[in-house]
Amino acid sequence: MQNHIYDVDDDIVIRTARVDDARMITKYFCHNKEFLRPWEPQREPGFFEHKGWTQKLMKLEELRQLGLGYYILILDMPSNQMLGTISFSQMTRFPLYGCFVGYSLAEDAQGKGVMTRALKMACRYMFQVQKLHRISATYMPFNHRSEAVLKRVGFEYEGTAKDYLLINGKWQDHHITSLINQDWEAGS
Repeated sequence: MQNHIYDVDDDIVIRTARVDDARMITKYFCHNKEFLRPWEPQREPGFFEHKGWTQKLMKLEELRQLGLGYYILILDMPSNQMLGTISFSQMTRFPLYGCFVGYSLAEDAQGKGVMTRALKMACRYMFQVQKLHRISATYMPFNHRSEAVLKRVGFEYEGTAKDYLLINGKWQDHHITSLINQDWEAGS
């Protein structure tokens, strides 16, 4: 099960999403739609439908099997309630050994350290199991919560990309950060 992500930290669990999670993921994004709107791209209608997520999860499973991407759920262990997501995309092996990470957290899970703990666990997996050297993350300059999470996890600022992503219908600048695997060895 090396290709699946599963880790526990006190009261939260991170694990790779499965096709049968479509209903839970749909509920999460519908419930948090307005809260997440300022931070995310405009979503097509299927993004908020069970059928749309079932199809998306089948594609994400193919990427996971190829080692090209991972879509992770953050769950509250006592209630099994979905708290958020972490996605690793644009995975490249030689010579970069890197990827991008993105994440979202439910409105009612904010300010409790959930994302910091979950992101640390997920990055540890990418370094130790997937043997990556660099994980890059971007955030909008006014997203101070995301900036604080990345700093706590150890990401370092590398620069600013102008008009980087189309978020909520508007081109937004993004700060670029990275986390480097200091224990990476050639040939690993």
